[in-house]
Amino acid sequence: MLDLTWFIKLMKSELKRPQDKAPVKNWIIDESKCLNQKEVDKLREVSIKFKVHGLKARKFSFIRNWFMIELGLNTGLRVEEMASVKHSDLFINEAKSSIVVIGKGNKRRVIWINADFKKTINKYINLKRLFNYTVSDNSHLLINLKGNKISKRALQKFFKEMVQKADLPSHYHIHCLRHTYTTFLLKASSNNYRFVQKQLGHASIRTTQVYASVIESERKDAVEKLYK
Repeated sequence: MLDLTWFIKLMKSELKRPQDKAPVKNWIIDESKCLNQKEVDKLREVSIKFKVHGLKARKFSFIRNWFMIELGLNTGLRVEEMASVKHSDLFINEAKSSIVVIGKGNKRRVIWINADFKKTINKYINLKRLFNYTVSDNSHLLINLKGNKISKRALQKFFKEMVQKADLPSHYHIHCLRHTYTTFLLKASSNNYRFVQKQLGHASIRTTQVYASVIESERKDAVEKLYK
């Protein structure tokens, strides 16, 4: 008689596999989570005023908050990644323009940045020196007033303050900078989802493709303006 013990054990192990768990809920990105061009301009305008005030009043926190906005808009980093970036992660000499990040799952990725943001980084580093903060390789890029690594909660709070000052919708939170970066990069790259996936550190391109709905909505707006 055929021994079915091994078969029964196999079937039990199959039932315990992760794919048999309840499906993950669909993740949706819509326009409410992404700043448009006018809102980006307003946020930047306010953040620059913060920087100017920080220089005049000798308050480094205002300068750091200006750079926080630029960092989010130009890299699409998650808030915990923003807080964790060190000076040693920057590669911004004449030949290089990138930031190395350790993201979710302890995965390393390289984020390419443009020439304008490279200048912004150098300007911020010089201002840190001006306020007598260390810019050594092991020090963090975004810091609290004691010169230590800033917390995620603090960044979230400071972003909310900037949103309020810019008179933007109150539902915006700091992760919206990542969503905004993604939609703008998709448009700039002619919807190169593979490239954007690598920039963001998405494990699957399907995650990046959820932004398609936002891009599609803009195309519908373009159709409405046809011949007008």
